[in-house]
Amino acid sequence: MRFPFRRRTAAAPVPVAVPVPVPVPVPQGEEEVLLEAVSLTKAYAGAAGELPVLSGIDLTVRAGEIVAVLGRSGSGKSTLLRCLAGLIPPSSGTVRYRGTPLTGANPGTALVFQTFALLPWLTVRQNVELGLEARGVPPGERALAAAQAIDLIGLTGFASAYPKELSGGMRQRVGFARALVVEPDVLMMDEPFSALDVLTAENLRGELMELWDSGQFPTRAVVLVTHTIEEAVLMADRIVVLGARPYGTIRETVEVALERPRDRDSAAFDELVDRVYRIMTGRPVDTRPAGRAGSDPDRRTVAGTPLPPASVDGLSGLAETVAHRGGSCDLAGLADELGLDIDDLLPQVDALDLLGLAEVHGDDLLLTGTGAAYAGADAQDSRAVFAAAALEVPLVKLIANSLGDRPGATVRTGFLRDLLGRHYTVEQTDRQLETATDWGRYAGLFAYDADRQEYRRQ
Repeated sequence: MRFPFRRRTAAAPVPVAVPVPVPVPVPQGEEEVLLEAVSLTKAYAGAAGELPVLSGIDLTVRAGEIVAVLGRSGSGKSTLLRCLAGLIPPSSGTVRYRGTPLTGANPGTALVFQTFALLPWLTVRQNVELGLEARGVPPGERALAAAQAIDLIGLTGFASAYPKELSGGMRQRVGFARALVVEPDVLMMDEPFSALDVLTAENLRGELMELWDSGQFPTRAVVLVTHTIEEAVLMADRIVVLGARPYGTIRETVEVALERPRDRDSAAFDELVDRVYRIMTGRPVDTRPAGRAGSDPDRRTVAGTPLPPASVDGLSGLAETVAHRGGSCDLAGLADELGLDIDDLLPQVDALDLLGLAEVHGDDLLLTGTGAAYAGADAQDSRAVFAAAALEVPLVKLIANSLGDRPGATVRTGFLRDLLGRHYTVEQTDRQLETATDWGRYAGLFAYDADRQEYRRQ
C-alpha cells in the first residue's frame, strides 16, 4: 500500500492477493491508456433469442481524465460500466486493462453504486476495509489505510458508527472511501449522487472535484455514469453520449475544454450544456424512431417504437405549459424555470413527439396543431384527441386491436409479454406495458384488471 493517499501518476502494482494478467508494456505518463473497449457488444437472452443492449462500443480511458458516460434510461450506461469493470462479460468484442484482455473482474477498478450497498452489521471502518480484506491485506495495514480513506473523504469521527446512524450523504461517503482505499487505477461511479438530495449531492460532488484537482485523489482516472447533462459538463474532461435506439451505441464524444473550477453561470458552460442536449435529443433522419412526426404510420412497429416512461398527467402538464408560452419554448430555459434538469423533461418530450402532439426543432419544443388542440380542450375533448393519437402508437394499437369489437373481450398480459419479450428485456417490457396501460385507460380504449392480469374492452 502507498501512504498517504495521492493520485497516482505512474503504473502501480495491484496487491498480490489478486490474480492479474501480465500487462502489456505501455508508455508512462498522463496519456497512458488504462482501459479500453473495442467493438464491445452486449446482449441478453430473450424469448426469441438475444436482445441487444450495447453494440459496437469503442471507448478508451486514459490516465489523468474523467470520462462521463451520458444517456437516457435504457441506453446501456450501467451495462457498459459493468463490462468495463469485468463484472459481466461482453457478448462480443474486447475489454482491455493495461493492454491485456479481461477474463474476469477488472483488478484495476473499483465501483461506487447509486445505492449505498453497505453491510448494515459492519461499522464504517469495517465496511471500508472490505476490499482490502478480500485482497489479503494484513489487519494492521488495512486499519491504517481505512483510517486514511475515512479522513480523506470527510468521515473523521464516524469510523465506529453503523450505517443506520448515518445520513444518505454520509453513507455514500463510506461507499467512496471503500472504493478509494484500494487505490484503483480507474474509479467507476454509477450515478453516485442520484439517490441524494440536491444539496447533499452538490456538496459531495464539489468536495470530490476539489480532491481530484488537488492531486490527492488516489486513483488515476474516473468513469462516471450519469443521466444529468449538467453533472457531466461540471465534472468530466470528456463526455461520451450513448443513444438507445434500437440499442446502445456511442452517438458522439464531446471534449470539455472548460477550466476548473467550472462556472455554471458562464456562457461557455451553458453553450456546452445546450450542445450535449442537442446531441441527446437529435435524431438523424435515417434513424428517426418510427412514430415520430413525419414518419410513415404504416411502417411503425412495436419493436421500433418504444414508449417513453411518461404518464398522461406528465405529458398533459408539459403540453399545457408550452401552450401557455405561445405554443413553443426553449427546453433548457423551461427546465431552468421549473427548477428541473433538462433530462427530467425528456420522457415527456419524447411522448408528445411520439404522439404527434409536439415536435423538437433544435433547442425548442413546438406544439403541433393537434397538440395545441389537445392542450386547449376541455377534459372530454382532450381525451378524444389523445385517443386518436394513442391509436397510432403500435403497442396501444396492438392491445386495442387484440380486443376487437367483441363485448366482454379480454387479452391476457402474458400474451403481450411473450410478444414484447422478443424485442425487450423483462424490465423494459414492464415499463412498456405500464405506459401503454396508462395511456389506453386515459384514452378510454380499454380497461385493465391488475388482479386478473388482463385487458378488456370498455
